[in-house]
Amino acid sequence: MSEFFVNIENVVAFTSLGKDIPLTKLVDRIENAEYEPEQFPGLVYRTTEPRAAALIFSSGKIVCTGAKSIDKAKEAMGKVVDKIRSAGIPLPKKFDVKVENIVASSKIKAKLNLEEVAFALENAEYEPEQFPGLVYRINEPRVAFLLFSSGKIICTGAHNIEDIHSALNKLKKRLEEIGIKVKPVAD
Repeated sequence: MSEFFVNIENVVAFTSLGKDIPLTKLVDRIENAEYEPEQFPGLVYRTTEPRAAALIFSSGKIVCTGAKSIDKAKEAMGKVVDKIRSAGIPLPKKFDVKVENIVASSKIKAKLNLEEVAFALENAEYEPEQFPGLVYRINEPRVAFLLFSSGKIICTGAHNIEDIHSALNKLKKRLEEIGIKVKPVAD
C-alpha cells in the first residue's frame, strides 16, 4: 500500500454472457430502461442500490459504470443480470466480471507549477488553453494521472486498487526527483 489517501470515483467493469440479448424485448419488460438504437446500440439500465449504469448490448456484453468500488460494481452487475433474467431471458448462472478501469482521486499538500513539472517529466503533456491539468502517463502499472496546480491528483486506467497505490508511489518518487516535496493529505 501507500501513504496516499485514495477516493474511488468510478469503477468500470464488464462481463460477456455468451448469449444474445433481445434488446427490443427487454426494453418493453423492464422499467426505466432506455433504448434508442439509432442513437446508441446498447440499452441503458440504471441501478439505484448500488448506484450504477449498465450498458447492455445485444451480443450479451454488459458494461457497468459509476460504481464507487469494485465490490459495488460486481453487485450492480449481478442485479442487472438478475433483472434481465426476471424479464424472461435465460442467462448463464455463472459469469465473470472484469474490471476495465478505476478512476481514483488523491491530494498532495503542494502548489504545483504545472509548466515546470511538464518540462521536467517525460511522458507529460500540459496545454493549459485546452485543459487545466497536466497529463502524466506511466507504463507500469499502465495508468494516466491528471495533476492540478492545487495538488489534486486523478489516476485513471488501473485495474485494481494495488495498482493505484503502486502508481502513486512511483509518481511521488518522480516528483521528488525533480525537487517537489510530496506530502499526501486527506481530502
